Amino acid sequence: MRKGYVQVYTGNSKGKTTAALGLALRAAGAGLKVFIAQFIKKRRCSEHKALDRFKDLITIKQYGTGFLKRERPAKSEIEAAQKGFEEVKNIISSKTYDMVVLDEINVAVHHKLLNVEDIVDLLNSKPSNIEIVLTGRYADKKIIQRADLVTEMKAIKHYREKGVKARLGIEK
Repeated sequence: MRKGYVQVYTGNSKGKTTAALGLALRAAGAGLKVFIAQFIKKRRCSEHKALDRFKDLITIKQYGTGFLKRERPAKSEIEAAQKGFEEVKNIISSKTYDMVVLDEINVAVHHKLLNVEDIVDLLNSKPSNIEIVLTGRYADKKIIQRADLVTEMKAIKHYREKGVKARLGIEK
């Protein structure tokens, strides 16, 4: 890649992580190396099984204790996110990967697991050829302002409203 940009996928509807995974798959198809850091998440899902097939080009690691269920995060949740962020900073500065996906990082910032200024500093200091993708609801205005591309997922209609639970291979 000649120049790497900053992309944000946010909003209250389905598709943010799916969009980022699609980018990762496309990048791997072009021979690019991708690192996916999943904040908040702890559970292994179908995408992990699929990405295992691309282990030479795509690395995925989770930095979470599970979905946040409280208004105030536990110390262990904060520590997991901060440990992950420190590792991601080292990964980006190593220039080993062409694309770095920070899945659910917007949620981590929203819940005060991570500081938005630290995220913006990372984006401002990233090597120019690395593409960075941030996902999650509640994207902070400072991240939106810094980004080169922002897409908001907006629900028009969702089968969840009819009681449909998360389905294997589609939502999980």
